[in-house]
Amino acid sequence: MAVASSPSHLLNYGSHSTGSPLNCRLCEPGNRLFSVSFFSRRKRVLACPIKVNSQLCKENLLVDRSALEVAEAFAEDELWAAACLRVRSFYKFQPSTFAAEDHKRYLAEREFEALKERVAGKRLGFRRVSCINVTLSLSEISGFSTDLSTTCKFSGNGVDRVVIGTLDLNQCVMLPDEIPGRRPEGIGADFARAYLSNVCVAEELQRNGLGYALVAKSKIIAQQWGISDLYVHVAVDNEPAKKLYMKSGFIYENDEPSWQARFLDRPRRLLLWTSLPITYDL
Repeated sequence: MAVASSPSHLLNYGSHSTGSPLNCRLCEPGNRLFSVSFFSRRKRVLACPIKVNSQLCKENLLVDRSALEVAEAFAEDELWAAACLRVRSFYKFQPSTFAAEDHKRYLAEREFEALKERVAGKRLGFRRVSCINVTLSLSEISGFSTDLSTTCKFSGNGVDRVVIGTLDLNQCVMLPDEIPGRRPEGIGADFARAYLSNVCVAEELQRNGLGYALVAKSKIIAQQWGISDLYVHVAVDNEPAKKLYMKSGFIYENDEPSWQARFLDRPRRLLLWTSLPITYDL
C-alpha cells in the first residue's frame, strides 16, 4: 500500500479532478495512508479501480537512508515519475480490467499535466506549489521491484533514480472541496498558510521513515516561504496517517461535517495543524 494523504486527482483542482466511475461498487480509491489527495472527489473515468486492504506489504525492503534524496522536483521527467507513483498508490485495478495499462497512463497524464501547471504557478487560487519527492538510486531497488523501478524511474544528473515517495506543499488559503484552516487569521492567511496533499510512499518501501522525511522536508521549505501555519487533511479512520502526522507535531483543529463527506462520496476528513517558527534575517 502507499502512504496516502489525499490523491490530487488527487485534491480536485477543478476540471483536473478524476476518480472512479459513479455507481460502480468496485471503483473505490485504495491505499490511503497518510493524508488526502487531489483524487478525492470521485468523477467518472474509464477505469475501474478497486479498494485494497490498507495493511502493509509483508515483504518490505529496508533501504539505506544515506542513499535517499529528499528534494523539490522541477524537471518534467521527475514530475512524471511522481505522477505515476501517485496513480500506482491511489488506484488498484482488477486483473480482468480491460486495457488497464491504458487507464493508468490516462490517469498519470492527467495528474502530470495538472502537477506541471500547479508547480509553474498557473493554477488559480494558489500562490505557490512544490512537489517534494523522496528518490533512491535505481540500482538500490531494481532487483526488488521491477514494476516500481520501471514505472517511477527518471534521470537526474546523469543517474537513473526512482521516485519512492511524494507530496505537494500548497501555499493557499484553502484547498478545493476541503475544510479550510483557521490560522493565521486576517490578512496573513493568503501567504502564511499552507497545506500538504497527495502524500504517498511506494507500498514496497513502507516503514522506512519515508513519510516522516517528506513531512520534515516540507516544513523546511514552508518556513523558507514564510509559512507560519501548516495543515493536512486525513481520513478520520486512517490511523497510520494520523500517527505519522501527530508524531510530526500536528494536532487536531477541525473535522469535516458528515453531510459534506456524504455529498462528496468519501470518508470524512480531519483537519490537522502545526505551527512553524518564523525566522527573520537581520
